[in-house]
Amino acid sequence: MANNISTDQLIEDLHSVIRDAESLLKATAAQAGDKIDEVRSRAEESVRQAKARLSGVEDEALQRAHALAEEADEYVRGNPWQAVGIAAVIGLVLGLLMSRR
Repeated sequence: MANNISTDQLIEDLHSVIRDAESLLKATAAQAGDKIDEVRSRAEESVRQAKARLSGVEDEALQRAHALAEEADEYVRGNPWQAVGIAAVIGLVLGLLMSRR
């Protein structure tokens, strides 16, 4: 689960960077000059590529989450008593941990 949190945070951070880059590009739109135009072009292309990669990463993460959910569902349907036992143990451990606070 910690991996999912860090992946979600990374995706959100990349969204933020893209938004900031787009804002910067809009704010400097009035600036002129060959060097500025060249830098703006490269930045715009980088933002486009980052958006495309980020979309791919999000799609892949969503597909993995669906696959894991399906596997968990199949396991629970195939082993209902084991699933109940595991859930009971997890509930007991969480209850013990929470009661100590």
